[in-house]
Amino acid sequence: MTDAFFEQLDEQLGPSRGPKGEPSATDFLIMDLPAAAERFATDFDCLPEITVGEGDGRVLITWGVLVRAFAVYGLLRPDETIDLIGVELDLA
Repeated sequence: MTDAFFEQLDEQLGPSRGPKGEPSATDFLIMDLPAAAERFATDFDCLPEITVGEGDGRVLITWGVLVRAFAVYGLLRPDETIDLIGVELDLA
């Protein structure tokens, strides 16, 4: 995960749980992100491209345990590793 990923996550969820039990960024990293990261690792080529025709970037839109839905953006690097570069959460 890139610094930008963590910055986006921190902007959407705070470092600690909210007064009404809202999840923290750490909660999301532990509960919701692992399954999404696994999908990038196993199904990268099947995920939709971020920009059509630019096959190095993919997006996964899915539901979460702690958040209603979220999108994670990943980028395939020349060494065949995948960086998670962004995240958008639906907190409604």
